[in-house]
Amino acid sequence: MRRTRRTRRRDTPPPRTGNSELETLRGFLDYLRTSIAAKVDGAPEPAVRTAGVPSGTNLLGLLNHLTFVERSTFLGGKVTNWQATFHAAPDDSVADVVERYRTTVERANEVLDNCTDPGAPVPERPGPSVRWALTHMIEETGRHAGHADILRELIDGATGR
Repeated sequence: MRRTRRTRRRDTPPPRTGNSELETLRGFLDYLRTSIAAKVDGAPEPAVRTAGVPSGTNLLGLLNHLTFVERSTFLGGKVTNWQATFHAAPDDSVADVVERYRTTVERANEVLDNCTDPGAPVPERPGPSVRWALTHMIEETGRHAGHADILRELIDGATGR
């Protein structure tokens, strides 16, 4: 990967959230969602699709994958091949994938807005609980945000949350 001028994005501290369990979990998830979308937004082609490590992981694929995880967790989407979700379609631009992710997050948040009991199942799903779903998405998004940090820095030197 080609490194160019190093760009430092503004580093945002973790959120100060409300006192309830749901407010805290949602605050941290939204913080991570915003962070990973910002890491991908504006990344240059074709480097954004180029594997940065031997496993084949690429920056655009990470956000594409998280879109599918959000849909599966909160919107009842079905995925038959999780490995395929790590690659965006060749005709998808960076802006397309970022917008699709942000739209999916908005739809997921609309579902979550109606959830008041963290122990209840995610609406329209037989399980898991809202608590489990939020915790899983924090783990999944945080994990891939760390991968994205490294991949973006390898692409153009950009760092920060």
